[in-house]
Amino acid sequence: MSSEKKVDRIAASTRVRTYRGPSFQPLRRALKLPVWGDLGIRLGAALFLIFVVVLVHWWDREGLVDNLDGEVSFLDVVYFTMISITTTGFGDIAPISDRARLVEAVIVTPIRFAVFFIFVGTAYNFLIKRSWEKWRMARIQEQLSNHIVVLGYGISGSEAVGELIERGTDPSCIVVIDPSEDRLHEAEALGCNVMAADATRDQTLKAVRIREAQNVLVSAGRDDTTILITLTVRALAPHVPISAVVRADDNESLARQAGANNVINPVRFTGLLLAGSAKGEHIADYLADLASVSGRVQLVEREVTEEECGKTIGELTTGGRGLRVYRNGQALGFWEEECQSLLAGDIVVEIIPTPNGETRGDGHDRDDLDNS
Repeated sequence: MSSEKKVDRIAASTRVRTYRGPSFQPLRRALKLPVWGDLGIRLGAALFLIFVVVLVHWWDREGLVDNLDGEVSFLDVVYFTMISITTTGFGDIAPISDRARLVEAVIVTPIRFAVFFIFVGTAYNFLIKRSWEKWRMARIQEQLSNHIVVLGYGISGSEAVGELIERGTDPSCIVVIDPSEDRLHEAEALGCNVMAADATRDQTLKAVRIREAQNVLVSAGRDDTTILITLTVRALAPHVPISAVVRADDNESLARQAGANNVINPVRFTGLLLAGSAKGEHIADYLADLASVSGRVQLVEREVTEEECGKTIGELTTGGRGLRVYRNGQALGFWEEECQSLLAGDIVVEIIPTPNGETRGDGHDRDDLDNS
């Protein structure tokens, strides 16, 4: 198995089986700090403040009196610090000098309040706030609609999510499912909703309301797993568009038979770029521009507007360059006679400029062209 497949996989394994049944982790959002990291910082801060008070009391132990034996040992100082910090105050050890009382009032009391707020804040954060967040995410999970589900967050899946966000998709509208916690942390950092689970399970897909999804992107890293996931999604959501990534040519037809609307073969696309570069040094560059929103131009697929009906494919209201029209399942090129009169319900594929493409969308400023 190649290194790429090791990274980009969502195949069922012995580890994945731990997510079977209701035990899989629910939908969640990104946390700025891991739970144990947050807890460690809070406990560390509290212990540090308590240690400071111990040092202060040990330094000023002459101002303390032990009503039992009259001697203040280090153990007595630790004991007095703890009952002082917790405001228990048994009275067996007490400050008697003016300096000791001043230390209690000016130094120990503020630290006491600081430790108190640390523990109260910890209780709020881990009990109240996290319970509220868990309930809120459960509500979001129940109301998911028109969202994009990404099944597998390896190389292809992560690139797809990044590109979606660059194209203006709200990360909160993206749900990423993957069994790897390490990969999910990366998706969380982008603000996506994530779930650690096996995407081949019906209950996993039902949990993210797959029937209400806008699109489903399958990038399992293994063609057999991709096809199995596609079959499962199609069975649960007959009308949701599915895009799947496969690497073997023989599996493209199987993925389509499984229910994928779009089948992407990254190996074939790489071959197209290589072949294009052999015929011209700028062809591969332009193809890469078309594929990414970060390029100078991009491909857009949309339905013809009412205003465009009756016009030619060269008269699009967006100012883009019309390339192809899909009418009743048939693909029509811009040179064909049918494209000279657009009809309601037509789907048009056009090239439009991106913000990086400036005025003309070809990487050249209009004024520069006029002056040349």
